[in-house]
Amino acid sequence: MAAYGLTGQLAALANAGAAAVGRVLAQDRGSYRVVSSSDERMAEVSGRLRYDTAAAADFPAVGDFVWLREEEGFAMIQGILPRRSAFVRRAAGEGCARQVVAANIDTAFICMALNGDFNLRRLERYLAVAWDSGAVPVVVLTKSDLCGNMAQRLSEVSGVAAGVDILTVSAMETDGMRALAPYLRPGKTVALLGSSGVGKSTLINRLLGEERLQTNGLRDDDRGRHTTTRRELFLLAQGGMVIDTPGMRELGLWDADEGLEQSFADIEALSAGCRFGDCTHGSEPGCAVRAAVESGLLTRERLQSYQKLCAESRYAADAESYLAEKKEKFKRIAKINRSARRK
Repeated sequence: MAAYGLTGQLAALANAGAAAVGRVLAQDRGSYRVVSSSDERMAEVSGRLRYDTAAAADFPAVGDFVWLREEEGFAMIQGILPRRSAFVRRAAGEGCARQVVAANIDTAFICMALNGDFNLRRLERYLAVAWDSGAVPVVVLTKSDLCGNMAQRLSEVSGVAAGVDILTVSAMETDGMRALAPYLRPGKTVALLGSSGVGKSTLINRLLGEERLQTNGLRDDDRGRHTTTRRELFLLAQGGMVIDTPGMRELGLWDADEGLEQSFADIEALSAGCRFGDCTHGSEPGCAVRAAVESGLLTRERLQSYQKLCAESRYAADAESYLAEKKEKFKRIAKINRSARRK
């Protein structure tokens, strides 16, 4: 299991446990495909774990290391080992719940195509979530062969991704994947994240050396087509692992304050010069951030993106607190009702 990243403290926990340890390779509704020192097999969550788990984000996710009770060709997942990192978003839809996209990742490849998919505001959102996950974000600009203004694009990305490695790749060129090699080391896990059609599956096929994942061509509007339908972890022949993820139409933030501080470090630094410590950079007097916008040091679009993402993160944090209080309230009511019935 060392090839699948079971090292360090996790390996010590595995050696001390009585149950077998596996890693989740894929998830499809309520079933999982896991790998252990024995072999690969299908698995389900045990009844006890299902009963004890309240939130969907606390169920196993692709990349998780799990305790297994192995049977003939099958396994029951009895628990989850502590996660080193987790890429978490607010689940798509009108509800308010956390969703773990991938767990125990070392590097998050944030993929953005250099043709019709190019969107700096979306990139800022992905960077905030990636920094908050505990993984190291790397911006991967795909389809470089379709870009006619590379210098300008790189300058724009550098302006919103300070301190982050920026790679340009083309799956259509023989050496177009060479830039990814330093991050694909034995025992390390890389997750490919991004919107639909940016070429994540094509990149993984090139890394695997075979056309294992389905891919589609460009649409009429120069954007890629959505193909991946589930998250899946692949072990590479040269060592290292990659996780393919479906394109996310929505990437809602979930209490990502630390990620926002890292991703918008330029605005956080400017905030130190504001007259008020709790300045929202709206209409308060003596705002150093607005002054930077007016002088051209900071773009108005980046400030608006920061304010929007901060509000979204606070909303998710407040919603989580409210739901926790509501759950505790109904637990107390249920306890009182049980006591009344006994009497």
